[in-house]
Amino acid sequence: MSARTVLVATSNPGKLRDFAGAAALHGIEIAGISGFASLPTVVEDGESFEENARKKAEEYSLAVPGEVVVADDSGLEVDALGGAPGVHSARYAAEKPHLAEANTDDEANNERVLRELRGVPAEKRTGRFVCVLAAARDGRTLGTFRGTAEGLILEAPRGRGGFGYDPLFFFPGVGRTFAELTAEEKSLYSHRGAALRDFLDWFDRSV
Repeated sequence: MSARTVLVATSNPGKLRDFAGAAALHGIEIAGISGFASLPTVVEDGESFEENARKKAEEYSLAVPGEVVVADDSGLEVDALGGAPGVHSARYAAEKPHLAEANTDDEANNERVLRELRGVPAEKRTGRFVCVLAAARDGRTLGTFRGTAEGLILEAPRGRGGFGYDPLFFFPGVGRTFAELTAEEKSLYSHRGAALRDFLDWFDRSV
């Protein structure tokens, strides 16, 4: 494995695309963990994005000794919903998201957010995407990196790209939803892109 390779603890192809788009600018190769699907699933029971990211990075790094492993926890915080879905973003459609053991379908998660925001006027549909990256090696966290993106939640999805809540998340800076951006454009504006740039700057200096 090249010293300029970072392993990402995810099976989500959308996340791998997001990471690869930003890392390419630094000459860093992004790869998934070989046999990731067969590794024991790390339970994301932390009360914050950082807790979950650190737990995943530390535990998955034990499967690939000596390698830098990055894991993220990210989600959508909607102000009118008191910050929900938050750390439960990937499981929000479940009857009890905090107890759900598996992620729920993106479309179902989006539908629940839209249902709960029904009747909320446009100016009060503010929210943000939050991403915390944790980098670990041999079970020890090397650093954490946080990024946010502020936007508005639309009343209906727009765009066919992206994943998760991207079709609902309108980013005023470019006048489009995250699902209407290319992977390269999204890496410039997204929460994950911001966190990843901080990580890549650190990686360039430290590794």
